[in-house]
Amino acid sequence: MYRIHPIYSSLVWPIGKRSRPAQYLFRRGLRQMGSGQMLGLVISTKTWAHVQLLQRPIHPIPCRLSPLLLVSCCLFLEQSPSFRILREREREREREREREMAAMVVGALRRGSGHGSGSGFCCSSRLLAQSLRRFASTLVVAEHEGGFVKPSSLSALAAAEAIAEENKISVLLGGSGPALHKAADHAASSHRLVSEVLVADSEALAHPLAEPWAELLHSVQQKGGYSHVIASSTSFGKNLLPRAAALLDVSPVTDVTAIKEPRVFVRPIYAGNALCTVKYTGEDPCMMSIRSTSFSPTTEAMSETKAAPITQVDLSFLSEGTIGKSTWVNLTSQDTERPDLANARVVVTGGRGLKSSENFKLLEQLAEKLGAAVGATRAAVDAGYVPNDLQVGQTGKIVAPELYMAFGVSGAIQHLAGMRDSKVIVAVNKDADAPIFQVADYGLVADLFEVLDELLKKIPDKK
Repeated sequence: MYRIHPIYSSLVWPIGKRSRPAQYLFRRGLRQMGSGQMLGLVISTKTWAHVQLLQRPIHPIPCRLSPLLLVSCCLFLEQSPSFRILREREREREREREREMAAMVVGALRRGSGHGSGSGFCCSSRLLAQSLRRFASTLVVAEHEGGFVKPSSLSALAAAEAIAEENKISVLLGGSGPALHKAADHAASSHRLVSEVLVADSEALAHPLAEPWAELLHSVQQKGGYSHVIASSTSFGKNLLPRAAALLDVSPVTDVTAIKEPRVFVRPIYAGNALCTVKYTGEDPCMMSIRSTSFSPTTEAMSETKAAPITQVDLSFLSEGTIGKSTWVNLTSQDTERPDLANARVVVTGGRGLKSSENFKLLEQLAEKLGAAVGATRAAVDAGYVPNDLQVGQTGKIVAPELYMAFGVSGAIQHLAGMRDSKVIVAVNKDADAPIFQVADYGLVADLFEVLDELLKKIPDKK
């Protein structure tokens, strides 16, 4: 059984009906893709059409329809002018149905509030989900650095797009100085669904302190009435979201990795060894933190003419009592040209098998040659080989680079939870039974020091 969008059902061969345009399009699509014996199709008239392959051939089209060919045929038909016309008609009908449904909901709510009861109105969960998917509004709490929105916040915008097809997205930025306004310009043109950028310009918001930021988020939500609030699962997002949720009297959903419906999400449990589907049933807003590695930010740049408007937020609600609850001391960072660990394309990680901080310098030399970031396991951090800001894992940083190289890493479940989404995983360990080999794409059972020496000799220095 294969699922196909209902609009395709009018284009796929109609059994029991005579539709020459549909037959012509289907024949034309099949002729483009080879030969064989085509199997029959059964099309249902439900919301999602189910396509089942039969053993009875349909003549005179000599072509075998496999699932791959079915998808190819649908993709071919999608490019045809006739399909575009049908698709626009279908979308217009959907919009009309949703407008009628929205009017019914509003009318029923008004009648219910007027009579003190809404028992005469029944709305199915499917219709409600469709309404939420169309009319959702989302507030994205964005982080910025150097005048640009951070990649993790761009991933939050991608997650907001997954909530609804025509989601109205507002971006909240805080801080002070020229870098804030430059980041606001970047946010305004960062995504096609961004309808407004809210700028909170204050020295009290220049640092990621949860107390003033929670008051800001509470005030913006009270005025905007958003259906969803999204932040990235960074240290700032994890610190801010629970406090703001408490002020709004809602329960946040954390570490979301997939969005199935506007209020149905997937999140990892048991250190990433299982995925749990959860449904939010509380009051608005639905607050969530997302794993940025699970949502790819859009690469489509908007023109300046299409940029969203920028609005200043009224900060009169900020009190001295809120601002004085915590004080920013300082921020220390490593003096290195290597990329940030959370956003690096290549990550080289060492475990307890490196045995000392001196041996970690070999890993740093390899990272310099590859233009990679250096990571470490919790065991290596606890042993004092490297600082804890390099820790990868459930209690460290979540990474998903294009290439992840692990040297002397056994593969504890807490570490695997932080890197299992990497595109290519290469593991080097002298223990052939190490759990890291169960998730590795390439594994080498060897002494890591011999492998590192060979790699340092063979890989040229980065220019």
